[in-house]
Amino acid sequence: MNPTALSDSAPNYADLIQKVLNHFAGAQFKEEIRMAKIQFFDNAGILDENSPSYDLRMNQFFDWYFFTRELAGIGQTPLECYHVARELRFTAEELALIENLKNHRHSLFEFLKIKDGDVHLKDLLKNEKMIVKQSPWIYGFESEEIFEARMIPVNGSWLFTKGFCFHPKEARKFILSEVKRHRKDADLNPEDMMLRLVRMRYKFERYRHVKVEMIYSNESKV
Repeated sequence: MNPTALSDSAPNYADLIQKVLNHFAGAQFKEEIRMAKIQFFDNAGILDENSPSYDLRMNQFFDWYFFTRELAGIGQTPLECYHVARELRFTAEELALIENLKNHRHSLFEFLKIKDGDVHLKDLLKNEKMIVKQSPWIYGFESEEIFEARMIPVNGSWLFTKGFCFHPKEARKFILSEVKRHRKDADLNPEDMMLRLVRMRYKFERYRHVKVEMIYSNESKV
């Protein structure tokens, strides 16, 4: 699936995220970015820029870096500590958008159906149904497909950010078992689980000769 970029439907949010990232992923944070890539890609090395999945993978990385990963020595994400960068200046509108970005939802979703231009999903971690009203894109979904995404609440509906991770159908059973385990144990961090699954997805692309069940496993040796 090749989802429409957030910038196509919400340029203010996309531009704002990029504005903050331009600082926190700039030259001053070169070492931070290097360490973050090692952490995110699980020491997999430099991504092939000619790979068809390169842009999607980098979107996933920068979403994670912006929304989830705490900066070394600061203990907050770029989204949380935007105000410490004296070089950045924000309008009142931008500050309101930033506060709304803090209400984003990050989860594993299952595609249910499309009806009258609305995309119906199920948030697997919260075990609740959601509707993306009048989605700018409605093609490419597959029945029972599980994917990771971040969603921003806007006017009673939701907008997707750029960082999707679509998991193979063969991994469905394992993912659902992990979701069930996390629902039962409040001490488990779903962010850690979703990062592990991203790494598994990346390994699945690299090791096409290996069965999915050998990669999507808590005993994986790959």
